[in-house]
Amino acid sequence: MEVQETRVQTDRVLTIPNILSMARLVGVPVFLWLILRPEFGGPKSDGWALLVLAFSGISDYLDGKLARRWNQISSLGRILDPAADRLYILSTLVGLTWREILPWWLTAVLVARELMLGVAVLVLRRHGYGPPQVNFLGKAATFNLMYAFPLLLLSQGDGWGHTIAAIFGWAFAGWGTTLYWWAGILYVVQVRRLVRADATAD
Repeated sequence: MEVQETRVQTDRVLTIPNILSMARLVGVPVFLWLILRPEFGGPKSDGWALLVLAFSGISDYLDGKLARRWNQISSLGRILDPAADRLYILSTLVGLTWREILPWWLTAVLVARELMLGVAVLVLRRHGYGPPQVNFLGKAATFNLMYAFPLLLLSQGDGWGHTIAAIFGWAFAGWGTTLYWWAGILYVVQVRRLVRADATAD
């Protein structure tokens, strides 16, 4: 992540990129309900859950691309896009850990990174800086995790297809977790430099 401000090009709320981000946010509780239905006596709805995740991944790619191409980068969009990313990751962690598809330690590692980043954001705001811009490294981490989760969901069962899904799912999970922490540490380092610069200026 980078701390530099992205130039806001529109104050409009109802842009196509923002609508896509809003739709992704609406999909978060839907996905969590679908993934947890078997735990509450309902039928498995993993196929529908995978479709919601697929929509999330496609819309995540499109909203940023369209915002830049159509000059529709907005303050609201800068908040909605990373919020949707984090909520999907957290809801997927809750669902897959509840169903014992993900081990608790992996969930703890990813949640710890979010807590670290949350503290850094609070420090950033105290010094008068706006929300951070998500850079390529952070996006790459998110894409890896968003590939990992559906593959791990598909790995539940017997047969060569499930085995291949498990192999690739855990590979993406490892890469995504590493990149997720790498991006987070770089962000914290940048926040620390800004705080020190402000202290020196004072």
